[in-house]
Amino acid sequence: MAKPAQARRLPPAVLYEKAGSVAVVSLNRPEVLNAYNVAMRDALFETLQAVRDDPDVGAMVLRGNGPAFSSGGDVSEFGTAPSPLAARDVRWRRDVWGVLRTLPKPAIAAVHGYTVGGGLEMALLCDLCIAAADARFCYPETGLAMIPGVAGTQTTTRLLGIGRALDLVLTGRWLSAAEALQLGIVARIVAPADDLRAAAVDLARQLCKLPPALLAQTKRAVNEGLDLSLAEGLTLEKRLAELNH
Repeated sequence: MAKPAQARRLPPAVLYEKAGSVAVVSLNRPEVLNAYNVAMRDALFETLQAVRDDPDVGAMVLRGNGPAFSSGGDVSEFGTAPSPLAARDVRWRRDVWGVLRTLPKPAIAAVHGYTVGGGLEMALLCDLCIAAADARFCYPETGLAMIPGVAGTQTTTRLLGIGRALDLVLTGRWLSAAEALQLGIVARIVAPADDLRAAAVDLARQLCKLPPALLAQTKRAVNEGLDLSLAEGLTLEKRLAELNH
């Protein structure tokens, strides 16, 4: 009698480890260039909450295993939700990007290879992005009849201005790491690529030397101030600065 086939156990879509006070979060679907699917969404949602709530973690590095940071959304899952309403309800209940955007701790994206679509948007939701020289960036969504849906229309515009953001979002043109550095998407380029993880962890450790409250308040001043008038932003800055005295 033949034995029943056993389901193949897949590796975790996201890996979480700690290097002292630094959380290292690795996207872990290298066989598909870390394409973002439901399993990765659920794992990343849980992992980011763990980073947020761990008092021993002072900063986070977000990176990808294999030859790429992330190739964006997994197109094989597009349209597989039971209904648009069900898909929207899950996104609201598991607001991965909201958790990443509002982390009180510094988040550093360490990117290499393809960093496109949702992968680029993930990197821009972090506070800093450093890249290997082989990193390549683009927004392919409009060519697929979609709007960038991981905050790309908002983060890119705030970072680059309207004209440059529309250039990238509408044309889907590719950027090299050097071009991304020139535009301000990337803060620094690391060479050789094998040093990227160590460089990101080292940068995170430097940030961990600062008081956690100071880091959180500085992030609030910058991020919340973007949605305020200059006068309101200055008031927010003053109020937050006074908390450190």
